[in-house]
Amino acid sequence: MNSLRDLQFFVRAARCASFAEAARAMDMTPQAASAAMKRLERDLGAKLFARSTRNLRLTSEGEKFLVGCEAGLALILSAGENLSAGGGKVRGKIQLSVPSDLGRNLVLPWLCEFRRRHPDVQLRLQVSDRLAGVYREQVDVALRYGEPPDSSMITLPVAPENIRVLCASPDYIRRHGEPRSPQELAGHNCLCFMLGERPHNRWTFRRAGEEIEVRVSGSFLCDDGDAVHKLALLGEGVAYKSLLDVSGDIRDGRLVALCRDWQGELAPLCLLCADRDQLRPAVRALREFLIERCREIVPA
Repeated sequence: MNSLRDLQFFVRAARCASFAEAARAMDMTPQAASAAMKRLERDLGAKLFARSTRNLRLTSEGEKFLVGCEAGLALILSAGENLSAGGGKVRGKIQLSVPSDLGRNLVLPWLCEFRRRHPDVQLRLQVSDRLAGVYREQVDVALRYGEPPDSSMITLPVAPENIRVLCASPDYIRRHGEPRSPQELAGHNCLCFMLGERPHNRWTFRRAGEEIEVRVSGSFLCDDGDAVHKLALLGEGVAYKSLLDVSGDIRDGRLVALCRDWQGELAPLCLLCADRDQLRPAVRALREFLIERCREIVPA
């Protein structure tokens, strides 16, 4: 076999079901990608993909080879990174998916600091609230709030005590008043977030053993958490946001926490991956770093 890169391209193409998408992800030209597959199939003496103008799927031989290929590549990458880690260095490439609000406003500067600590780590960042980005497996690991819908995913806590906070801008409160209880949200413009295909418009609160669920509505419905955050800062309504997302705004007075005698629902931040083989030394170092930073906002 010509190189590990040919094997890596094969695995990527199998995951994406697209040569073009795999080539873009690996910064390869279409010609180089085509040559890689021809070499690999020639060396193996087997057809790995069945191709058509609209479809790309693994053959039965390709499905068998993928299992061993993924396991072998994981071992090789892990061996190299463990060797480096043994010398006191963390190195490797991490493909990370993060939610839009958390990613743009908090994690991005954190990752810059992480890279200064570990300059031999390369990061490929996907910023999106879409769960599909995690399960298409174009990433090694993903930061997400709550439990994943796919129970087969490996779930590692990063900020397990994180909660949602009801908040609005001082300008909104001046114009519309401050709700004193969750029940009063019926009279307020609430900024709702889309979770997949459904709106997150049932907000849960707890106090002294009592739990209530309030159905809310408003003039905006967004599929991007960062957009909801910005609308709240602009005074457009009341938001129900992760404490990690809005703690800085509350601290600096850009947002005001509401109904403080009620606790919002838990929104644990977790690191997800499809397989424990993806938890290489660089990923473990990143998780520990993120735990440190989150504890500065949400104590364990």
